[in-house]
Amino acid sequence: MSTPLPTLAGSARALIARDLRLLWRRRGDALQPALFALIVIVLFALALGSDAAMLARVAPGVLWVAALLSGLLALDTLFRGDADDGSLEQWMLAPVPLAWLVLVRTVSHWATTTLPLLLATPLLAELLGLPRAQLPVLLVGLALGTPLLSLLGAVVAALTIGMRRSGILLALLALPLYVPVLVFGAGSVAISAQGHDPTGGLLLLGAGLAAAVVLAPVAAAAAIRIALT
Repeated sequence: MSTPLPTLAGSARALIARDLRLLWRRRGDALQPALFALIVIVLFALALGSDAAMLARVAPGVLWVAALLSGLLALDTLFRGDADDGSLEQWMLAPVPLAWLVLVRTVSHWATTTLPLLLATPLLAELLGLPRAQLPVLLVGLALGTPLLSLLGAVVAALTIGMRRSGILLALLALPLYVPVLVFGAGSVAISAQGHDPTGGLLLLGAGLAAAVVLAPVAAAAAIRIALT
């Protein structure tokens, strides 16, 4: 009796379960992006001191920059461990599309590195004095923008996977791709603060996320195949 081939859902569950086990073993390292973002936000709050009005104006940009930098800090770990232990070669031989495994890994990486920061955003926004009327726009923008940052980062991480020390190069390649997301995300909150409709910027983030979900895993899978062959 032949063994049934794994399905897309089954392979996704297996990969996520493996990632969670590895995350539990190095749970101290997993908290580093969130702690880094918290440090960035606290430093901004201390630097601006008692100027509550200024702090409230820059709060959306500070939160977006903290999310961007924390994601960039964890970007090198997206495929590095799998490349070192030979798992990526097994991905290429798996009976499911490599792009699917890349997408699943990117989603799980986002959920374990950026999602905690997203959940803590209301508290951090309160720390920075962000008006509560602007919080929903900020949360929607981060919910759309941070997965987009992860998908774009996956392509860059795949391109540099063959390099042993790619930290600086990774940042140099990723930051130009991140800037439009930062502009539309923080800009939507600024537009909302001026009393205008922020829907345009949020729709652009949503469109970018939809396109990245389709195209980024394919591009990252192609980059992995090139790097490993």
